[in-house]
Amino acid sequence: MRTEQVKHFLAAHGVLEQYLQFPVSSATVALAAQAVGCAAEHIVKTLAFKTKSGPIVVCVCGAAKVDNQKFKAVFGEKAVFARGEEVERLTGHPAGGVCPFALKEGVSVYLDKSIRSFAFVYPAAGAPNNAVKLTPLQLKELTDAPWIDISKMPSSSL
Repeated sequence: MRTEQVKHFLAAHGVLEQYLQFPVSSATVALAAQAVGCAAEHIVKTLAFKTKSGPIVVCVCGAAKVDNQKFKAVFGEKAVFARGEEVERLTGHPAGGVCPFALKEGVSVYLDKSIRSFAFVYPAAGAPNNAVKLTPLQLKELTDAPWIDISKMPSSSL
């Protein structure tokens, strides 16, 4: 796990005080929302995909689903999720702890517009029992990732 690298990254950018570690799992959106004490929409899912140009991660609202047509329109190919042990091999972070910081070299990061409207969001921080509280603007500044639109929200959310 790259928790120490993530903490070093957060410290170097002046936001380490926003790091949260939990005595319970935060490996799923539901568990993370419970651990943080927020709605699922505020949890950031950092999804790992395999693409022809290499691995990518996309930060998406916890309540959102990937829209395959939108993904193909943005990336020019079908969405293929990294699975199981592949996730850590490709990103450097375990499933349930993938975050947009301290990734393996060559992993591209994207931010889905579904997270833009919240005051604070909580992406994982390299392990399945932590997170970091950030504004969407802070997340954008820390990752220097482009905003994209590959998600759809369930009609009952937002």
